[in-house]
Amino acid sequence: MEKFEQIMLPLAEKLDRNRYLSAIKSGFFLVMPLLIIGSMFLLFSQIPSESYQNFMQQLFGEGWDATLIQINNVTMGCMTFFVIIGMSYDLAKYYQVDGISSVVISLASFLTVTELFSLEEGTLSISLNNLGASGLFVGMIVAIIATEVFRWSVQKNLVIKMPDSVPENVSKSFSALIPGFIVIILFAVIRVLFALTAYGSIQNFIFDNLQTPLLSLGSSYPATILILLIEASLWVLGIHGSNIVLAVMQPIWIALATENAQAFAAGKALPHIVNYQFYNNFIKLGGSSATIGLALACLFLAKSTQYKTLGRLAIIPSIFNINEPLIFGVPIVLNPIMMLPFILAPLIMCTLGYFAMKLGLVPITNGLQIPWTTPPILAGFLISGWKGALLNIVQILVSAALYWPFFRVVDLDALDKEREQG
Repeated sequence: MEKFEQIMLPLAEKLDRNRYLSAIKSGFFLVMPLLIIGSMFLLFSQIPSESYQNFMQQLFGEGWDATLIQINNVTMGCMTFFVIIGMSYDLAKYYQVDGISSVVISLASFLTVTELFSLEEGTLSISLNNLGASGLFVGMIVAIIATEVFRWSVQKNLVIKMPDSVPENVSKSFSALIPGFIVIILFAVIRVLFALTAYGSIQNFIFDNLQTPLLSLGSSYPATILILLIEASLWVLGIHGSNIVLAVMQPIWIALATENAQAFAAGKALPHIVNYQFYNNFIKLGGSSATIGLALACLFLAKSTQYKTLGRLAIIPSIFNINEPLIFGVPIVLNPIMMLPFILAPLIMCTLGYFAMKLGLVPITNGLQIPWTTPPILAGFLISGWKGALLNIVQILVSAALYWPFFRVVDLDALDKEREQG
């Protein structure tokens, strides 16, 4: 453990402080409410009930779901746009340059390299694919490069400075003129260069050579097991493992979930077992490492006053997937007895969920973005139907069975100490 700590602690600290990973997290924090809203409207349009569908059609007529699908298209379907805003603003704030100017220039840069399609004479359009999950990695790269070039230009004083008597908003707009011109020219050159290649655009190049391999890796069972092993190991060292893992994996898993949502809306086969919903709702039951079983053990099976009290305090947060009271109250951090089940639990949950879906016993998650605090069983029902809810019940029982023998050891030890103290 000491060797592992010497290797992982410096790496985790660097990742946690990395300005680009911080910007990515900010981008997804910004977009998450919109993804949840879009998912809810998509769910209302796709409720698998013939009587419901017939009723809505009779009430509102043919195409009754067009507005609901439109809301999904302008939220989840345009997620790249909103991620760019969050990332660019966060980076600009880090560099202490004008955030609004940085955001506007980043968006303009993204549109500069994005292909336009002719629908009819005189009409141009942008594919929603380039604004949604398929364009996500291009948007992230553009946001970083555009903001970096913008702040470099500002810090090198390549700006038009206005007299102090000029209003601040006018002064800011002129200050962004030259940096914006430099950034847009850069991306115009990038667009032209990629147009000369067989790919035709930077979107096609990134999607084929970066996004597709990363999505394929992120959706694989072995890679997911490795990621969960790293996350749990960081937690037992006292490092917020979920923050570290999600800084890298959240864009990949959300893109996979979005592809599932698009397939769900189109009535097609769902392509990805592992995605953001799978991670949140079939692995993290009760919080990281599926500690809901431990919370139940504390509540119903504890002998010591210490853990009975902890169980009453921890059960409500655990229902909503918040388990810091358990992680630091048992504690699990640096606890050689509780480390083993804590590390094994997510691997077992992942294995149960993955192969239940792989074998067709449980439907693959439909890609709907529900809040991570949605309680288990309800979450399973919303994203995988009644079979998903049943799988959650099985996982909760497995979690309790896994944690119980180890918890019993620490509980009896606490009981002995309470008896000694009178």
